[in-house]
Amino acid sequence: MVSGWSAVSPYGLGARAFADGLATGEEPVTKLDAGTWPGPYERAGIVPDFDIPTVLGAKGTRSMDRITGLAVTAVRELFEEHGPELAERPEDVGLVLGTGSGSVQSIMDFTRDSLVGAKPFDVDPARFPNTVMNCAAGQSAIRYRLKGPNTTISGGALTGLLALNYAARLHRRGRVDVMLCGAVEEYSVQRAWLEWHAGGREGASGPLGEGCALLLLESPASAARYGRPALAAVRGARFRAFDRPSEAREALATAIAQLLVDTGTDGGDVALVATSGTPGPLGVAERAAVRQLVGSGPSQVDSRRQIGDTASASAAFQLAAVLASAGPPELAGRHALVTAVDAEGTAGCALLRLGPGLAMPDPRSDVTRTDGVGRPEPSASEANAYSRANQTKKG
Repeated sequence: MVSGWSAVSPYGLGARAFADGLATGEEPVTKLDAGTWPGPYERAGIVPDFDIPTVLGAKGTRSMDRITGLAVTAVRELFEEHGPELAERPEDVGLVLGTGSGSVQSIMDFTRDSLVGAKPFDVDPARFPNTVMNCAAGQSAIRYRLKGPNTTISGGALTGLLALNYAARLHRRGRVDVMLCGAVEEYSVQRAWLEWHAGGREGASGPLGEGCALLLLESPASAARYGRPALAAVRGARFRAFDRPSEAREALATAIAQLLVDTGTDGGDVALVATSGTPGPLGVAERAAVRQLVGSGPSQVDSRRQIGDTASASAAFQLAAVLASAGPPELAGRHALVTAVDAEGTAGCALLRLGPGLAMPDPRSDVTRTDGVGRPEPSASEANAYSRANQTKKG
């Protein structure tokens, strides 16, 4: 069950800043200072006034890079917003954090220093940990003494969904009492140039963004004990692979159909939809797959349009946007569908049940299904069920 969340975003620090920004429709993407950010883009969604020593204090932050600072700050915000008791039993708190490649800036800076740095040391060894992909997750755990499972996941646009699924499975299997899960991405000149040379010129993909979004997962009993609300139940997640962009719609539609059938959910009970906002043909395919299975009735939540392309953190921000938008009483007991497609050939979705009075999820939703990534083809009965789900929506 999701009992809390937080975000460090272009709207500022904390869940309230993010929720208020989405509600007002404000677009925090701003013009960049060319002296500070001498990259190819003029605009980006930057976390405002994010100076690591100022935000986190000087102790332990001398060599901390931006992506780690964003993650550590998000963990702090979550603890401050949802109770200090989260840190009282550190052995029972785990962290699953998604990222792309870690900090591209740190990797490139360290590599450059190794080539041009002054001898005999060439590089600052204190900055080497920043080049490792799991640095942000590790430093977050060290700073707050979290001793539960600590995992870093990378999966492109699906990263936040993969992190949620991994964390939910750890929790359901009794490996840990409380899980923090989400994803982080930084804006840097180096990342901007990589996006530019990959063809992501602004106008085609929109401005880049940055930030970290985290969810708090725990049992209903644990949440009730500490007075935390039942915001949503994680019903499940499904993932599929595709070879060509033309297959993206079918891949996502099949994943959604599997998820609805396996959790016993009717497409008409989906009240909120958060697609990835991916531009171009992939985005068209994603939206078409969603309409095919749940129709055009659900309210749409689009975080990318407002905060920019947060890359590996995008699905985590989609999840946060759903929770920020789930306040109206009429949504209680309804479902939210979060989807993502990635140009590397993966599609995925997650289903949340919103509001108070939540039942425990169907045990079958604990199984991640990944046709094309190691899972056998569906049985005849499964295939017929998925076909009926598709035909119902088409009719």
